[in-house]
Amino acid sequence: MARKLYKYMGADIMNMAFSEPGKCSFKCSYPKDFNDPYELFLTIDYEQDPHMLAFYHDTVGNIPQAATTCFSKSPAVIPMWAHYGHNHHGVVLEIDEEKVLHHLPEINFGDVDYQDEPHEQILEHLYRAHGTKKPRHTYFLRQAVVSGAYYTKRACWSYEQERRLVANSEYVNEVNGLLLLTVPDDCVTAVIIGHNATGATIDSAKQLTDNLGSPFYQLKIGKCRADPFFFDKQGRTHIFHDEAIVPSRKSCEECREPVAKETKKCSWCAIEDQHRKYAAENNPFRAIDNAGFLQEYFEGMRRIDRGDK
Repeated sequence: MARKLYKYMGADIMNMAFSEPGKCSFKCSYPKDFNDPYELFLTIDYEQDPHMLAFYHDTVGNIPQAATTCFSKSPAVIPMWAHYGHNHHGVVLEIDEEKVLHHLPEINFGDVDYQDEPHEQILEHLYRAHGTKKPRHTYFLRQAVVSGAYYTKRACWSYEQERRLVANSEYVNEVNGLLLLTVPDDCVTAVIIGHNATGATIDSAKQLTDNLGSPFYQLKIGKCRADPFFFDKQGRTHIFHDEAIVPSRKSCEECREPVAKETKKCSWCAIEDQHRKYAAENNPFRAIDNAGFLQEYFEGMRRIDRGDK
């Protein structure tokens, strides 16, 4: 199965991304502009002898600035929808990595490593290069540093499940102060909108998928499970499983949230009047409220919690 990647964006960015017929553009950044200022601190442990650190700086030099754009390996990351998907009002584009590589063979994809300590292997390269002073060892050091700089982030960012695309300058254009990487729009294999998307965004996304001939999905937040799910254009339920959006084997016959095989309804939709009657008859707060002192009871319990005398 071809690897699918996911680009989170605001609804307005979706329209800009497809402003050129037959093309889709992604905003890129240089490493110096990354949103984590500590990324470049994760190459080596800088607590080194001054001679060693000066050698490192002189031989490695500044990190080459190649245009980079970032994807997630999942369309179901709730913090990503909150931050980059404009609090679930935005859009995620599903991208086929193999198609991108077919059209742009000189680019590089790589998973981001999440860690809070520098790479020990890069430090070993430094010790070897410093000790031998051989060009090939210095070259290996520089290559390791560049790779570590582009594909390492602090562990606190691990929720992003990030995979990065690093592009040569020939593939990137500057338009109105933005660095844009453009691919044919057949690289976009699905469009997913957030569960808070407006009617205008829904209509735009559906029209876009009609033009692309690709699936349309809307992310949904259910009541029984912590993982989001998706409805397609016909309202059929899908889940993200094994790195792909696939039909759910079973869904609630009322709300259509995914459920276990052996059930027809989710736990909430299975509640009937008899269950509500039982709950009302056995709720002790109702009896206290009927007696007219529920608020006094709460105040008394709060005083106990505070340790008031």
